[in-house]
This record gives sequence, C-alpha cells and structure tokens, in this order.
Amino acid sequence: MPMNLSRNERWVLEEKYGGKPAPGFEEDRRRLAAGEPAAYVIGHVPFLGLTIALASRPLIPRPETEWWTNELLEAVSKDVPLVFLDLCAGSGAIGCAALARLPKAQVYFGEIDRTHEAVIRQNIRRNGLDETRAHVGIGNLFEPFGNIRFDVVAANPPYVPQNRALDRSVMNFEPHAALFSGPDGLALLREIARELPRHLAPHAQAWIECDSAHAREARELFEMSGVNATISPDQHGAPRILMVR
Repeated sequence: MPMNLSRNERWVLEEKYGGKPAPGFEEDRRRLAAGEPAAYVIGHVPFLGLTIALASRPLIPRPETEWWTNELLEAVSKDVPLVFLDLCAGSGAIGCAALARLPKAQVYFGEIDRTHEAVIRQNIRRNGLDETRAHVGIGNLFEPFGNIRFDVVAANPPYVPQNRALDRSVMNFEPHAALFSGPDGLALLREIARELPRHLAPHAQAWIECDSAHAREARELFEMSGVNATISPDQHGAPRILMVR
C-alpha cells in the first residue's frame, strides 16, 4: 500500500481496489482532493450490515441515522405483520434495513426524486432482500400511497436552514434538496406534521430525524397536529429524533 495516504484515500483503496493500487486510483485521489465525499468515490456505504449503493447520488446516510434506525428496529416487534414506511427514502437505506430485520413487514419507500428509484431497487436486490415485501412510491411525501395507514414511519427529511454554512464536501456534492428546507429548516416538517396523523394506523409510531437546534420547534409542529411528540437524543446526546405516537 502506498505511504502517506489520507484516511479517505486508504478507505477508497481498501474498499474499491482491495488494497492494491489500480489505474483508476489516482483519478479517485484527485476527486477526493477536490472535496468529493469518499462514499461517492467508492460508490457505496455500509449501513446496519447492508451495502447501500449511491449511484444516483442521494444524501449519504450518516452514522446518526444508522444509530437511530437500529434503535427503532430493535424497538419494533419482529413477530407481527407491520406496514412500514421509509419516507424521504433517498438511497432506501432505512427501508432496506427494515426489510432485513422485520421479516413480516411490508416496507414502503417514499421518495420525490425519481432518479433515486433505480438505486432503491438496486439496494433491495444487491442485499438479497425480499422484493415481494418492498414497494417503491415516487411522489411528494404520502401522495403515492393513497389511503394506506402505516404502523411505523421512519423519515430523514431535509431539515437544514437554508442559510447555514456546511462543509465544502457537503455543499458542493450532496443534493441540496435533501438537505435544506426553508429559512428555518422546518418547511418540509410542517408538511409532514400536517399530513402524518391521517396516515398512521392505531397505535402507530413515527421516528423523524430533525435539526438539534430546532428540535423544540419541530416537536411543537407535531403537537399542534394533535399527536403526542417527544424528542430523543442521538448517540452523542444531541436532540435528534422526533418520536411521534
């Protein structure tokens, strides 16, 4: 292995080339030097034991999202049929994890950007998941699913205020539509809060990632819609997950 490689270069070399430099590695080093995220250069990321492809360049799943998804799947019964929705699915990482861990669940993927549909289906197939229990709907929020009521809704929607400065690799390469949501970051959460109650089955629950700086305001949006909402911390102790019941 070449010496003096950065952490991301070593990651790319190991994941993409098996630790042995190949002709494309120098071009990948240039991509990394330009700030492109290593996950895009490699083309996939691990997520709860799965390999999640990123060919359509959706938002890269974060460790915080992986952490609370695991917490959610541990809290949900595996022995009863469930109707599960991965809302704002992007790569479909959350829904794929649900397919893998909840053998009796029908799992729906909701995504507004049609360019991500193929990569969601690719991630279902490449991980050997049950395609007969997977349903991909393209459209705004709950629109593709009609009157279906869900037992579990999991969502990592855009929630960053539009004037917030982010790392160059995020700003220059990741999809802004999956990051930013109006001046206060709450624009899409307002829509979700309005629509969510009529799409929840009795005794349902929803776990929704939010901006820690606006967690209280996000909770109040859902309480005004008539549901019980609390805030749970992520693995770092930051208020991160809206829990709606």
